Amino acid sequence: MASEFDEGLMIGLLISGGHFGGDGRQPQVTLRLHLRHEALLRWVDRSFPGGRLYGPYHHAGRDYMQWMARGAYLRECLLPLLARRLSPGLDRHSWDRFDKMCRTYVKQLENALEDAGKSAGSAVTPKPARRHPALPAAELSRRVEEAFGRLRNAGEPNAADPEN
Repeated sequence: MASEFDEGLMIGLLISGGHFGGDGRQPQVTLRLHLRHEALLRWVDRSFPGGRLYGPYHHAGRDYMQWMARGAYLRECLLPLLARRLSPGLDRHSWDRFDKMCRTYVKQLENALEDAGKSAGSAVTPKPARRHPALPAAELSRRVEEAFGRLRNAGEPNAADPEN
């Protein structure tokens, strides 16, 4: 289980060098770094063991390795971590890329997004995604927008809070 430090370092790495996207069928998060950072990528692979480390690759004058998360590990572990730790207030560009990935792959991520939205901003790890019966498109769309609204607001100061 990753420590708070491990989670923070991982979020920093993904903000600075991560890619939030997919292959057209499923979402994926990729961290590609120059081979000089091999030890760091091996740490990522040990600390976040549901992903997979690829490489090293040597072509076109580039030497790199990449770590990828997809499937159940992305849905049940990395997505809730990103939903808890990443926010527009922390890094708008990364948040927008994460948000776009979630919107693009909403069907593949719907249960994980719902669970993450319920606990966004919480230090408690969300439970693994539950399976729900299929919802009508309008209800699914409403729920996704509601979950994204909670996620968007989780990292922003509350004007009603006297400490802000």
